[in-house]
Amino acid sequence: MRYLFFDIECAGVSKTAAKICAFGYCLTDEQFHILEKEDILINPQGSFRLTDRRGEHGLVLPYEYSTFKRCPKFTDVAPKIYGLLQADDTLVVGHATMNDVKYLNLETARFHLPPLAFSFADTQFIYMNRIGEFLRQFALKTIGEELGVDFVPHRAVDDAYATMKIAEAMCKESNCTFSELLKKYEITVGFTKDGEVTQNTSVAQEKFLQEHAKKKEEKERKRGKFRQYVEKCKRRRAKEGILKGRSLCLSHALEWEECAYAIADKAFASAAWWTGKAEECDVYVAAEDETGPRIKSAQEKGARIYTAKEFLAL
Repeated sequence: MRYLFFDIECAGVSKTAAKICAFGYCLTDEQFHILEKEDILINPQGSFRLTDRRGEHGLVLPYEYSTFKRCPKFTDVAPKIYGLLQADDTLVVGHATMNDVKYLNLETARFHLPPLAFSFADTQFIYMNRIGEFLRQFALKTIGEELGVDFVPHRAVDDAYATMKIAEAMCKESNCTFSELLKKYEITVGFTKDGEVTQNTSVAQEKFLQEHAKKKEEKERKRGKFRQYVEKCKRRRAKEGILKGRSLCLSHALEWEECAYAIADKAFASAAWWTGKAEECDVYVAAEDETGPRIKSAQEKGARIYTAKEFLAL
């Protein structure tokens, strides 16, 4: 078995094109000995409009952009890329691989090339299984820093090499081969065929998501019950009190906590109005260490900010 660690950089991505400008890869054997390593630069046949994962501008690739205009087009290098990705006895591996596979499918469709067909693993997904966290993304740099892998970000061949070193580090940590690492975490690799992509899955992820869905459902049930309580309490609002003429907003994160009922009782007993809009409140009761958009909106409004404990102690 050989492993093709790869990464892609794009000049810009739209619904119909990815405009790939670099395909970096690192081909190894099962012991992570490098057999081939190359940064294939490609003329994207379009301007560079670079954005980060949030869609914000400012991403800069570590290349001289003028170089790309002198490079071969995607159709010129496609035979080599097809050969690498679809080689027998080779497993393709990337980081957040779904994105790069989608970009490849966009480019093959853009140039009316045959759809790719190959299986792939994802070091980000393996890392998620390693730490038991499936609700957030982990950048290559973040994982690399934890595992002691240093590289130049956004240079495709360096990202591919870093992906390989991260895979190697996780294998050394578990004292196993890469294939055994996938088995350890009960991971089913993803695949692409006919332009469709199926992502990596695992037993741990499925269990985690099921438990998360149950917790979310229970929180929503408690939140709904509390909001019904607030609607009833509004009718008993005191006419006079220290919060008369002021509106209070409660953090969403507290609406399923038992303290929410005491906060509502104190607020209405103090003649406060209740609002669900943080940007309109005079008093905001926040969860511990809250940093989200609601508390920021309350701060911009000039609202007084209290924790639940602080508010109940007034």
